[in-house]
Amino acid sequence: MGSRLSTTSPICPSGVPIITMDTVAIDADLMRRFAPVVSSTSADAFLSGETLASLTLAEAPPLSVVWAPFDHMPSTARLVIVGITPGRQQAENALRAFRDALRSGAVLSEAGRRAKLTGSFSGPLRANLVSMLDHIGAHRALGVRGCLELFDPAREIVHFTSALRYPVFVAGQNYNGAPDMLTNPTLRRMVETLLAAEAQALPNALWLPLGPKPAAALRHLVRLGILDAARVLDGLPHPSGANAERIAYFLGRKAPEALSSKTNPQSIDAARDALRAQITRLTGEES
Repeated sequence: MGSRLSTTSPICPSGVPIITMDTVAIDADLMRRFAPVVSSTSADAFLSGETLASLTLAEAPPLSVVWAPFDHMPSTARLVIVGITPGRQQAENALRAFRDALRSGAVLSEAGRRAKLTGSFSGPLRANLVSMLDHIGAHRALGVRGCLELFDPAREIVHFTSALRYPVFVAGQNYNGAPDMLTNPTLRRMVETLLAAEAQALPNALWLPLGPKPAAALRHLVRLGILDAARVLDGLPHPSGANAERIAYFLGRKAPEALSSKTNPQSIDAARDALRAQITRLTGEES
C-alpha cells in the first residue's frame, strides 16, 4: 500500500477541526464534537441558519462541506457500496436519527450506527442492485447464498459510503460532480483521506461504485496503491429506476433489438463479461 496521507487539520475557534484547501478533517472525535450541536437543535431542519453554520467543515465559495453522521463503518463489511456524496435529504434524515438516538440515551457509537443505517438503500434500487450482483455471481465471492442477505442490518456485511463522505453543496445545492472531485483540492483531499481510510480499513471487501464519479474516485485510490483494483466492481449499471433499460439488458430481460438508441448493448456486454470474469478470478483466489 502507499504511504499514509497526512490527516493533520487546523482548529476553528469552536475547537472543531476544519477542512482547508490543503487538509481535511479526519478526526475520530467528530461525532463527539458535534453531538452537542445536534442534540440541542430543536428545529426539524438542521442544514439552515446557525446549525448549518456550526456544522460547516469547509467553505470555498460556491463550495461548502457540512458534517453529518456518516462515520460508522462496520468492520464486518464484505461489500462497500460507494455513492458520490450524501444529499441534503439524506443528511437531514441522518442528523435527525442521530439526535433522536442521543436523546433516547444511546451511547455515541450506537447513535452513529443508527444514523448511518437510516434510509440506507431500499426499495427498487436495492432490488435492482441485488439482481445485478447475483447475475454476475458476486454472492459466490461474498460468501452468501444470494446478495439479498447482504442487506440484513443485523449482520452489517454491507457498508454504505460515499466518495465524499460528508455532504457537499455547490451554491447551496446538492453536489452533482462539478467541480471535479479529483481536480478540486478540497474534494480530492476528502477522497485521499476519508475514503482512503475506509479502503485501508476494509482491504478484503469488494468495492462497488455507483456511477462514473465514484468509480473515478476508486480508480484514483488504486493509482495511489491504497485499493486493490481486483476488488473494485467497476461497470455495473447504476441501480436507479431511471436506468431501467440498461439494467433490463444487463440482466438479459430485454433483447438487443428492442433497445432504444440511448443504450449501447456492446458496452454493457463487455462490462458484464468483465465483471463475471473478475468474480471468477476472485472466487478462485479465495477458494
